[in-house]
Amino acid sequence: MRSLFVKVSLLLLLSTPVWAGQVYKWVDAQGVTHFDAQPPAGQNVTPIETKTQPAPAAAPKTSAPATAPSGSDAKQKAADAKVRAEVTEAQQRNEEWCEQARENLAQLNNNPRVRVEMEGGQRRLSEEERQAKITETKDGIAQNCQ
Repeated sequence: MRSLFVKVSLLLLLSTPVWAGQVYKWVDAQGVTHFDAQPPAGQNVTPIETKTQPAPAAAPKTSAPATAPSGSDAKQKAADAKVRAEVTEAQQRNEEWCEQARENLAQLNNNPRVRVEMEGGQRRLSEEERQAKITETKDGIAQNCQ
């Protein structure tokens, strides 16, 4: 029973724009403005246009241009393509950096004896240096990687 009531209510609610009819406006002898669907006899009335919700517009049709693009259009397309290529390249570099940073973090976490290359050869990182590198790498991953 409740679902029937809900369905009928929705139908009535959605069909109200169909019910919209002509409305008339007039001013009586006391200067009070009235609105009604039926105009009174012997009164000067003004019809009021009621607006219903417009029907949804169809999607605009796009047609291919019949002529070759003008010089400015060609320049814009070339610039767009260049920017897209640069963005793609930057994203690829960022992904490679993130992958390398994650590998470095795994090495730092799993290996307590980490060696770094110095000008005179190699040296081992102290535990404090290793923990600082872990924190630095985690921060970099958090800021630059998804």
